[in-house]
Amino acid sequence: MRYKLFVGPKVRALRARHGWRLESCARRLGISVSYLSQIEANQRPVTDRVLMGLIETFGVPASTFEADDDQRLIADLREAVADVAGDDPIPLSELRQVAQQSPALARRFLDLHRANHRLGERLKLTEEAVSLDEATAASSLLPYEEVRDFFHFKDNYVDSLDHAAEDLAQEIGLDASGSPDMLMEMYLRERLGVRVRYAALGDVMRRYDPATHELWINASQPAATRAFQMAFHVTVANLSDLIEHELGQARFKSREAVDVCRVGLGNYAAGALLTPYRRFSASARELRHDVEQLAALFGASLEQVCHRLSTLQRPGQRGVPMYFVRLDYAGNITKRHSATRFRFARFGGACPLWNVHDAVASPDRFLVQVAAMPDNVRYLCVARAVVKRSESYLTPDRRYVLGFGCEIEHAHELVYSEGLDLKGPAAPIGTSCRICERDNCAQRAFPPVDRRLSVPQHERRTVPFRLGP
Repeated sequence: MRYKLFVGPKVRALRARHGWRLESCARRLGISVSYLSQIEANQRPVTDRVLMGLIETFGVPASTFEADDDQRLIADLREAVADVAGDDPIPLSELRQVAQQSPALARRFLDLHRANHRLGERLKLTEEAVSLDEATAASSLLPYEEVRDFFHFKDNYVDSLDHAAEDLAQEIGLDASGSPDMLMEMYLRERLGVRVRYAALGDVMRRYDPATHELWINASQPAATRAFQMAFHVTVANLSDLIEHELGQARFKSREAVDVCRVGLGNYAAGALLTPYRRFSASARELRHDVEQLAALFGASLEQVCHRLSTLQRPGQRGVPMYFVRLDYAGNITKRHSATRFRFARFGGACPLWNVHDAVASPDRFLVQVAAMPDNVRYLCVARAVVKRSESYLTPDRRYVLGFGCEIEHAHELVYSEGLDLKGPAAPIGTSCRICERDNCAQRAFPPVDRRLSVPQHERRTVPFRLGP
């Protein structure tokens, strides 16, 4: 089926380019003025004879009048208008009429649509970048982000809970011999009247039944995790007033953030109970922050120890300022705490040059890296992959990477600095590609949101674009 060919705007543009009046152009084409006027107004299609006359008279190739351009324009219009909210869809006939009679206007509309789309994407990315400045972004945070910022502003240390948990640890006798899980179970039974039950609970780690005063613990969990779950119940039962006071002081913007932080404070207190501040801090310095030895000494997991190291910021008794991060194997950050200037990506993946990604391919090994952020602050970065067993063939294990470290001036206090040239070259890492300031990075995945880019036409480098100021 052959479609009628309407070329009015193209003919009008060509005539204007030559500076011909309607009458003189019609004479050259051998048609009447009224016929040419109707062609230009898209009121009449052109015949094969007239089409050949247009090609010869204007001296243009036949492709100038091909209908494919109109079809592409119509297709682009359909896609664009489908992306704009409206009550009724625009009929294809109207889009075809616009493309044929007002192609310049149609292309300008498409330019505006593309500009608006880019602006929307840029706005999202800019919000992502701005949200790294917690003070300016607190009003628009998700509940988990708001809670993370709460701990960040406290230097990841909650003084009232930490002191109270340390006193409670002494009361329970956690500084004496005996496994923490057995001591927790004994305290729950004798002091709180709670009976601990063990069972296979699937993905449930802990469940309390207030009616029967039974605390069910997943039996498949390792001893350190079982102890932590019981410690959570102990601290919530004993320190709930302090937790609620901290929540009241925080002034969260949503009820969901309050609920999330209540659990977060309970977890903080449980960790502080199992690793009392003064004893843990002294042991950390004595063992040069060897997380494996600390885990064995306190009956804790590597994750619990790494997390606790990032909280040692008690006034007058500060430990080494450290960061702690947990990532899944896809690079998503599921936990992040820091008493340092180290910045984490709030959204999207972390810098691919950071050694936490290499740890995935080296399970059960500690990887150590001297790295520098774009602000030229250097860090000793340690990474270790861990596996949390599901204890079931049909349930996949949970796999994570733990990352921790400190600024280079404190690196000598960590056993992981042995044999490293702390003053030598540092791996140039960043927060994430979208907000990284580095000009020359062969691993860059995306251009930064606040930089113009240019694409060389006669040169190809590893990164196919160059960044402007």
